[in-house]
Amino acid sequence: MDKAGLLDLEQQALYGALLSLAKDVHDEKQITAWAAAGKKTLDREAKAAAATRQLLTVTFAAALPTEFSTRLRGARLRWNKFLQHWEGMADYEAVAALAAEHDGELRRIAPQAGSDGEDVPDRVRGPKPGRS
Repeated sequence: MDKAGLLDLEQQALYGALLSLAKDVHDEKQITAWAAAGKKTLDREAKAAAATRQLLTVTFAAALPTEFSTRLRGARLRWNKFLQHWEGMADYEAVAALAAEHDGELRRIAPQAGSDGEDVPDRVRGPKPGRS
């Protein structure tokens, strides 16, 4: 409702709008058109959101309250218990604001890229020297 800009409508107006849609609920062509319009908009929004996300890590000096950890998860981060940091593809500005609340150290992680722009592994395995 919020994405469609309908939250500001009065209750009666919103209900009336929904009733007018109800008459077309059995019209397959109308449903197909609604689905196509919704998919197009959702795809555009997802692409725009993905463009602002970056690979980030955040390290904190002390343990964090559970409520704050939940907020980090809400920002699309996850806890890496091996490396002892928070990591994920997230919006830099949003995570920077969260990190500042508990003096966290925020880092952008740049992908390694070869000459063709493709990610390359950290190390390449090949035959050991002296063996064929």
